Amino acid sequence: MNALKTFRSLEPQTLNILLILFGAGLLFWIAMSLFLPILPAYAADLGATNQQVGFVIGCFAIGLISSRTYLGRLADKRSRKIVVVIGTIVCAIAPLGYLLAKNISLLMVIRAFHGISVAAFTTGYSALVVDLSPLKQRGELIGYMSLCVPIGMSIGPALGSFLQEGLGYDAVFLTAATAGTLALILALQVKENPLPSNNQSNPGSETSRTILQIISSPSLLVPTLLLLMIGLVFGTIVTFLPLYVRDLNLDLKTGLFYTAAAISSFAVRILAGSASDRYGRGLFISGSLLCYGFAMIMIADASSSATLLLAGAIEGLGGGLLIPMILALLSDRCYPHERGSVFSVCTTGFDLGIALAGPLFGFLSGSLHYQSLFLVSAALAIIGLFLFLGFGNRTIKTSLSFALGRTKDDYAV
Repeated sequence: MNALKTFRSLEPQTLNILLILFGAGLLFWIAMSLFLPILPAYAADLGATNQQVGFVIGCFAIGLISSRTYLGRLADKRSRKIVVVIGTIVCAIAPLGYLLAKNISLLMVIRAFHGISVAAFTTGYSALVVDLSPLKQRGELIGYMSLCVPIGMSIGPALGSFLQEGLGYDAVFLTAATAGTLALILALQVKENPLPSNNQSNPGSETSRTILQIISSPSLLVPTLLLLMIGLVFGTIVTFLPLYVRDLNLDLKTGLFYTAAAISSFAVRILAGSASDRYGRGLFISGSLLCYGFAMIMIADASSSATLLLAGAIEGLGGGLLIPMILALLSDRCYPHERGSVFSVCTTGFDLGIALAGPLFGFLSGSLHYQSLFLVSAALAIIGLFLFLGFGNRTIKTSLSFALGRTKDDYAV
């Protein structure tokens, strides 16, 4: 009921844009998540070693990282919509490349190209949602609009597993290309408001911050580092969970792990967005890091399908809290005319984590068991929690208070 009340309070044109944008986002994430349960196995079936599988998964983030900064500036200076459209075009084209990729080298190239789609779409989508959200409802609307991610990821992985099992890999690639094309059609219907100028958003500012200024800013550095650590955690899941399940000889389709994660992510996003507008972002970020740490410990100790599905649900709680809350935190700490740049630079931490997780942990998998890799991931999440508790705000005292939801964000502009 609260969601309906919130959306009804919006102007009709704004509501229409948000609904079209949500539809595009839903199709986009279905297309992207179709690959999650099948790509490591596909690479392995092409003859890839564990380390090569890691490189294949990591190549996706190479495309993300190399294009994020340019796309962020394009979103700020030209158009948020153009960047969203670029993302959906790549999303529609890249799956067709997998049909041609019959060796590991070509698969890496296609995977890197595919990474541009997420860099573009998430940057433009996030900036558009924040642009259209009233300040007092920012966290709530970001939470609702980010629901396209768990809904898409509850459909895509399960569908990908069933398509691969019943019809083969080509059916997965063609379905992803179709979903990407439909997302492009919707993205082209989006109308955006004029971009805010520097003077409108920050009367005392003449230029946007440079990449170095963004990275070195105390208000943005810790969120970026948190995304880096969780990127490493998520990259470990994406790269090695399908192989781990196969190694455990469990009767579990890996796609169901992502479905469990998506369902819990959906539920928590509905509640957390509006609550963060009242109680602050800090408490929910702290909770998300705890969820990630606990989920990784459960995966490492898993001996049954039920345990893995429960771990997936807890990991989904972490993701459902962390990503929307970090985006809301970043939007609180930057001016409208630099949102695209700030989002693109800071979320590169997440991309870099995914890029490093595959090859780094792939190399370590030669001497460590899969369980050890997930325990290392759990340690990263806990380290991130302590970093946020001690350095998430101006002083250790205010950081701890903010992380526990007891005070406002000193860095908010």
